Amino acid sequence: MIEWVPLGSGARPVPRPVAAPLVWAAAFGGALALVALLNGIVGLGRPGFALAALSLLAALLGLCARFSAAPGTAVLCWLSLNGFAIPPAGTLTWAGHRDTVWLSCLLAAALVGTALARLVHARAAYRRLTTGTGPEAPEPDGF
Repeated sequence: MIEWVPLGSGARPVPRPVAAPLVWAAAFGGALALVALLNGIVGLGRPGFALAALSLLAALLGLCARFSAAPGTAVLCWLSLNGFAIPPAGTLTWAGHRDTVWLSCLLAAALVGTALARLVHARAAYRRLTTGTGPEAPEPDGF
């Protein structure tokens, strides 16, 4: 007779974050590909769409990264945004207020993605601990 048993009957560990260099490589390649795609579809000179898309990319990369990877992710996305999404393409510039807002937006997106992932993983780990089956703890004696 065949007996069906669940494969994941033991405690599952909280997923470990991906190493920062891998997240940065994905941010660099993903940001370049995303900006190139948006330049082809929307056209050059409309950085609002590129900022929104790169913020989403930074948040998605933050879901699998450590908090220490967020600044690098934001800078790499900003380099693609600044270098290729605004004219003249291929030239890095610094326009004080605008670039500060862009960097802040990208950093906030990466941090929100990372914080959300940590919160979801911690809540799942807490649920696994509190709903586990095992011997009941003895009742404390009342006064």
